[in-house]
Amino acid sequence: MPNIFLIGSRVTGYADTLSSKGYKVQCFESTPKAIQKLNDANLIVIDKDHKESLKELTKAAKRIPKLIISSSTSSTKLSPWLKEPFSYPLHEPSKRELLSFIARILKEMQVYKEKENLKKTTSLLKKEIGFFEEINKMLTSSRDINEILAAVMKRVKAMTQAEAWSILILDENTGELIFEKTEGKVKKKVKNLKLKPGEGIAGWVAKEGIPVVVPDVSKDKRFSKKIDRYAHFDTKSIMCAPIISKDKIIGVLEVINKRTGESFTEEDLKLLTRLVDQAALAIEWLMLYQKMEELVITDDLTNLFNSRYLNRTIETEILRCNRYNTSLSVIFLDLDYFKEINDTYGHLVGSKALVEVGHLLINQLRSVDIVARYGGDEFVIVLPQTSPNNAVMIAERIRKNIEQNLFLQKEGYNIRMTASLGVASYPETAKSKEELLRLADEAMYNVKHRTRNGVYAII
Repeated sequence: MPNIFLIGSRVTGYADTLSSKGYKVQCFESTPKAIQKLNDANLIVIDKDHKESLKELTKAAKRIPKLIISSSTSSTKLSPWLKEPFSYPLHEPSKRELLSFIARILKEMQVYKEKENLKKTTSLLKKEIGFFEEINKMLTSSRDINEILAAVMKRVKAMTQAEAWSILILDENTGELIFEKTEGKVKKKVKNLKLKPGEGIAGWVAKEGIPVVVPDVSKDKRFSKKIDRYAHFDTKSIMCAPIISKDKIIGVLEVINKRTGESFTEEDLKLLTRLVDQAALAIEWLMLYQKMEELVITDDLTNLFNSRYLNRTIETEILRCNRYNTSLSVIFLDLDYFKEINDTYGHLVGSKALVEVGHLLINQLRSVDIVARYGGDEFVIVLPQTSPNNAVMIAERIRKNIEQNLFLQKEGYNIRMTASLGVASYPETAKSKEELLRLADEAMYNVKHRTRNGVYAII
């Protein structure tokens, strides 16, 4: 039940009435004593003539509703109170009037607080949505891991009001944490430092996989002063969250010291864990990209992506689907009777025809779509954020364009071709990368064994 403070001899007589209705009541003859305990008050009932420390009370209790009991109907002497927020004058109320007025005030304050919380939540959600959209935009426009991580963490720092931050990546071979990215001058000082498994707050988080907030590191035995000594830094409060990819910990994100001078709270940690999921997506994507760069990713003949890159891309896009609750569609395309072209015109002409098919496919698709040569005369098209129905429409458009196109006109051949296309989507029909490719392949062969020159979708 709400806790009501009664200040002044005129109003303390209401104590029994309020207690009988279940309210917690505290009576104060001295205003300073009441001020010391204001954190416990939900409502203050005060005698208008009780002027002791009035200014101190109104200043300390700005957010607490106050009911001012007056023996006079004149509003002149009430003017100082009426200027204060959440102050309500009442002339010598009966017990029934008092109870009714208190119930109304408490209800109004509840509605007010709910409205303020909703505004705060809405503002925070808008910031989070902006954060997610910015990351998504960066992932499709930049390949610079340092640029992306710095931009991601700049937003994380702003939203958590942190003084500093670090991203530590887990070395799979040694289990040590390596400082992948830190902020400002500290970076040079900790560049070659590593944390052993379980060492410090970050090491503990990496080992246990549990996000943690430490309001005061001096009171936590897990805290290691090693980094502070090297960086000449003074860590007071810290938050750490594991970066998880495919149920596996790949690193730790930590933010240090709140700029306001306060300690981080559990609410701050909840926000960080939501943000770290998006940071994890960026890191996952970038790690995949770095691995891709180390491989040959294009087909020598058509300059389309090869099957190795295709598999990596589908893995990445499935991660994106899981994060953003979107669909990923794949089209498996096989040219009909292509062997006859090789047999009739030779393999050189056949190779040139495959190159033209590749160009035709690219011209029919968006810049975010991926076209790969899967082998021989087979192609795979990856359509991010594309529903099964839209993928079927795209496949049919491709089929018609191939059917209506004359290939190798400049060489004087005017070759006509058709294609069989199969469509499958994640997560509507397939539940994994392997199943997605298999179902699209099976759908293509369904056309191949029946009519050719068609589209079949497993929906």
